[in-house]
Amino acid sequence: MAFLQCDTYSETLGTRVPLNAYIPLPRSSDSESTAEPIDGYPVLFLLHGLHSNYTAWMRNSSVERYASERGLALIMPDARRSFYTNMRHGYQYFDFFARELPEIANRLFPISRKRENRFVAGLSMGGYGAFKIAFSCPEQYCAAASLSGALSFSRIEEAETLLPEWKLIFGENDTSGTENDLNHLATQYAQGDNPPLALFQCCGTEDYLYPSNQHFLDHARASGLDIHYEEGPGEHSWDYWDPQIRRVVNWLPIETPENSLAED
Repeated sequence: MAFLQCDTYSETLGTRVPLNAYIPLPRSSDSESTAEPIDGYPVLFLLHGLHSNYTAWMRNSSVERYASERGLALIMPDARRSFYTNMRHGYQYFDFFARELPEIANRLFPISRKRENRFVAGLSMGGYGAFKIAFSCPEQYCAAASLSGALSFSRIEEAETLLPEWKLIFGENDTSGTENDLNHLATQYAQGDNPPLALFQCCGTEDYLYPSNQHFLDHARASGLDIHYEEGPGEHSWDYWDPQIRRVVNWLPIETPENSLAED
């Protein structure tokens, strides 16, 4: 395996953006996997939460080991506290994550460009970002996962207090019915002529975002979306997220399981 720490310039943001990447490599002693897949490795873009950064996944979870078991590449970029959104007063983070970052990753790493081998997932703020990107750009990803995501803003108590940057990011007006409303985006996706999108959602029952997750799940299912949903005891912490990201990695509909590689 290879763990890479990168620093790349974003034309969209006008600044440099750090990211970590995990790229599976075949063992030299494995005669059946002496080269990377012809179309590149299947890839999961992993998005971090509000109180963390791009290093969180590797520092707090065993996602590297889980990805190795499936021959899956990981791209873990930094989003600061942007909510993966084109800020009303600030940077255009959604455009970066939805459009520029995938192309940067394509140029830097031996990853598949086929939609059926590209996935996006995140926790908390990153869960919101993963679903937002997937619903807005369904032609890019075939699966998306949210772990304890901030999914329905209307069901998050004192959301503006929890996020002091709220007005800088979302503006003064209600987000309902806008491009920043996941319920709205889910309905638009369901009603549009879009390729199928596999969805995974989970949240701990003791998590303060549990009501937000329940509200989004009910709305999405009422809109006709088929979501694989799991819940159980757990708070907003890595004790809950680490086993859940393993479940996500094992759930991903990777097209070419024969390319799974053991850890070097």
